[in-house]
Parts: sequence; structure tokens; C-alpha cells
Amino acid sequence: MADFSKTWTWYKGEWLEGNPPILGPRSHAFWQGSTVFDGARYFDGVMPDLDRHCERINNSCETLSMKPTMKVGEIMELAAEGVQKFGGNAVYIRPTYFGIGNLDSVINVDPDDVEFCLTLFDAPMPDPNKGLRVTTTKFRRPTIETMPTNAKASGLYINNARCLREAKSRGFDNAIVCDMMGNVAELASANFFIVKDGVVMTSVPNGSFLNGITRQRTIKLLREAGETVVECTLTLDDCRQADEMFSTGNYSKVVPIMAFDDREYDHGPFAKKARELYMEFAHK
Repeated sequence: MADFSKTWTWYKGEWLEGNPPILGPRSHAFWQGSTVFDGARYFDGVMPDLDRHCERINNSCETLSMKPTMKVGEIMELAAEGVQKFGGNAVYIRPTYFGIGNLDSVINVDPDDVEFCLTLFDAPMPDPNKGLRVTTTKFRRPTIETMPTNAKASGLYINNARCLREAKSRGFDNAIVCDMMGNVAELASANFFIVKDGVVMTSVPNGSFLNGITRQRTIKLLREAGETVVECTLTLDDCRQADEMFSTGNYSKVVPIMAFDDREYDHGPFAKKARELYMEFAHK
């Protein structure tokens, strides 16, 4: 049995503690994967960009041809209610939509037969100074023509997981994942930045990865602070020649990359500045 951290889930009008069974074997999501989620954070009394995460979960739901049943403001109110159950601890906030019925076959989900839950669980913020050690992976990100890469669809994470397993089997924390053209897309579990000669660079969104909310926020903050941030096509060779690298994502926010294969990196000034700017924004 899994040993989950403290967890509360709002489902059909009530808060349920632990890991309640809310999905049956005939449910479309159970066997055809019609599930989308999003992730926000509560820490130090703040929930940065919660509105944008709640907007995205509804957009993701529509991308999978399902009709959202909750308004953005309703999800935000539930999140504010739920975090009060955790005594000020850092919390992961995860709204989820999942399909129940079939429309005209066992494949198509009924867009009107969709359920919602909001799950919150204890999740301490990772040490921002520890950083990540990354490597490459033989697996790649799909294109938007082959998978709904413009949604935070649960089914996409099977591919992310095998990228991570490969990296961890070689003693690393994460993997730089390429798109189908062989250019850098993102890390297996976060967006990705490099710095070269004082210029911050990150992969231009091309339909192979989700343009993360924390990613967008970091770009905006760095540009407002006078830094040059370029969205462009990146190669693995670009990464090998970088002066520093860092990742952005909702779970850990801004984290330095301390090694790429056998090359070591310092916790660089741009990674530090990006995190400082993000935390200053979050606490306003």
C-alpha cells in the first residue's frame, strides 16, 4: 500500500480525507485515459498564479473534448478553503477532471458526463540550493498531431515517467528531452533554460511541450528586470556549451541544474536571480 502524505479531496460537495475511491472500472477515465489535471502551490501563505492554473485546467478539459463543470473562481475558493486543513504547511493543489461515460463507442468520452475533484496534499518545497543532475534520454516528446500536448493530460505523463526512469537508472535526477526533430523541448518534469554569455535562452514552444505557467512568469520577470530572454531552437550541443542551466515548474519553482552528464555547473547568478524575482512576485 502506498504511504501518502496528508491528503484532502473535495468531491461532490464534501471534503474527504486520505485517498477515497472515486473512480470505477467502467469509467471512461479508468480505461481510456480521459483525465486532465493541473498543479498549483500553497506556501508561506501564498498561492501564486492560482487563477492561471485554474483557467488552464478548464482549457485542458475542453482540449480533451470534455465540458468543464467548475468556474475558475469556484476552484480558487475551494483551494483557499482546503489549504486551511494543513496548518500552514506547503501544499500541492491539484484540480482534476475525468470522464465517466462513453458517447458513441468505447473510445469517445461523453463530454457532458464529466466529474471534478480537487485534491490537496502535504508537499514540502524542495531545497532550492540542492539543484538537479541531468542527462539525456532516448525517448522524445510527441507532437501536437499525435497527442494533446497543449493540455495537461494525465496520459502524457507515461512518457515523462519513462524518461525519468532512464535518467535515474544512470544516477541522474532528470533528463533533457528532445522533440521529434531532435531539438531540446524540456526536462522530463519541468521547463528548461540555459544561459550563454549573459543571455537567457529557452526552447520556443512548438507544440511538443506545455508552455508552463511558472516558465511564462519567469520569462516576464527576468525581462522586466532588464535581462535578455530569448525563446529559440536549442540543441543538446547548446546545452553542453552553456554557462549555466536551470529549470522552472510549479512543483519546485526555479531550481538550478548542477550537472549535465559529466559537466558540473555552479549555482549560477541567473538561476539565483530568477528564483529571487519569482519569490518576490509570489509574496506580493
